[in-house]
Amino acid sequence: MTADEAKRQAALQALELVRPGMTLGLGTGSTAAHFVKGLGERLKEGLVIAGAVATSEATAALARAAGVTLLEPGPETRFDLAVDGADEIDPALTLIKGGGGALLREKIVAAAAVLFDVIADAGKRVPRLGRFPLPVEVTPFAWALTARKVAEALRASGCGRDILSLRQKDGAPFVTDGGNYILDCQASEIPDAPALAALLDATPGVVEHGLFIGLAHEAIVV
Repeated sequence: MTADEAKRQAALQALELVRPGMTLGLGTGSTAAHFVKGLGERLKEGLVIAGAVATSEATAALARAAGVTLLEPGPETRFDLAVDGADEIDPALTLIKGGGGALLREKIVAAAAVLFDVIADAGKRVPRLGRFPLPVEVTPFAWALTARKVAEALRASGCGRDILSLRQKDGAPFVTDGGNYILDCQASEIPDAPALAALLDATPGVVEHGLFIGLAHEAIVV
């Protein structure tokens, strides 16, 4: 089985959790795309849901094409189910996310979900986080100063290294849907994810980071 087929199989299993009338959170990336497309097929077969919120403009376009009704979240919005992929999953269901650049919206939706289900191929399971570069979303203003503080946070939390790069696209800084930049942090390993998360949360200029701690309720890994 290829990695893409494994992703599709995980998405199909997650679709079994969808019930009529649900409000859904739709993740971003290649694995989440399988879920969105599968949801569209279920809707054509007669499933009726309250609607969904997409975590990126790319997912929103895919959802519209699949016939999914998109909602504007309000103060009382709760997601019965949010489904998204992950770049890494450790045994405690702590995640690295944000490889697709949508970590801020993904975390907002995950935090508002009654059930946040992670879907992935087996290659995303790791004994300890850090092999995949940790995305850190930062404001464009003085981003290099923020990068210096992020590197200090990596060192202070015991990471194996602190090599940072500003994500690029077509020769220019990659810009998120929220108008920010992303630092990709080559940490090698992250021995204490909560400690690193706390340091990043306290760093001015950091908008959000890709450590998802205590948010995932279950993972479907194929």
